[in-house]
Amino acid sequence: MEVTLLGTGDTTGTPTPGCTCDTCEYAREHDVERTRYSVHVRNERTGESLLVDASPDFRYQFLERDVDLPDAAIITHIHFDHLDGLGNTYRLLGSLPVFAADETDPETGESVAETVERRFDYLDAVTVHAQTPLEPFETCGFEVTLLPVEHPPLVCYGVVIEDPETGAKLSLTGDTNYGISDAARDRLRDADLLLADGIVPAHLSEHHPLGGKHEDDAGVPRTFGTKHMTIEGAQSLGMELDAAETRVVHVSHYVPVDEAFEEPLAVDGERYEL
Repeated sequence: MEVTLLGTGDTTGTPTPGCTCDTCEYAREHDVERTRYSVHVRNERTGESLLVDASPDFRYQFLERDVDLPDAAIITHIHFDHLDGLGNTYRLLGSLPVFAADETDPETGESVAETVERRFDYLDAVTVHAQTPLEPFETCGFEVTLLPVEHPPLVCYGVVIEDPETGAKLSLTGDTNYGISDAARDRLRDADLLLADGIVPAHLSEHHPLGGKHEDDAGVPRTFGTKHMTIEGAQSLGMELDAAETRVVHVSHYVPVDEAFEEPLAVDGERYEL
């Protein structure tokens, strides 16, 4: 299993257009990026590629990272920075099976699968396959499971991707706060690589209108507001789940420059062989 981090940033990416903060200026000067979130997983046994979330930066990411176009995709939730790249299938792909959860979201009145189908019904290439969370399904030679996580007010899902032949395991928390259920935690556990959402360091929680939540024993918030983990929360989750390696993703440009490119914060283009 070859994992390429196509996009490791949040909704505006780093550098953010029009922003002159120290972190964005450093990224420009040192030619590092965090484009909008997307992960490419290649099955070296079958030659197939699976895309987790379709970033609006789809075209740029695939040109920049020189990876194969996807044979299938998973959409974790309906925020534009995880979904709108599906429009790139037009004239690029003859067909793209898209897997998404079948649970009805009380906020929208439809499931992620139904939203994808409605929004992209004009694209013949996109065929939506609704899946029940916590029930494994197969695609690209992998066993895949969608896991409910906590990203209010919308439903959102983490993902576990396993190679049944080699035993390699990739876990992705999806966009979530630290309050992930025990059932989801159990499935995410013991990954060779965990990609964990961590948008800012915990000390920035004082600037959020809702503050921080899910404090550890030292009082450090592991959730920033309600929707995302702090960087400390992502690291704490990785330790709790016994991940062999944890990379923090969905990182914002609000991380102070002296912290923004330190371990274990990921940047675009990282590759892992599992």
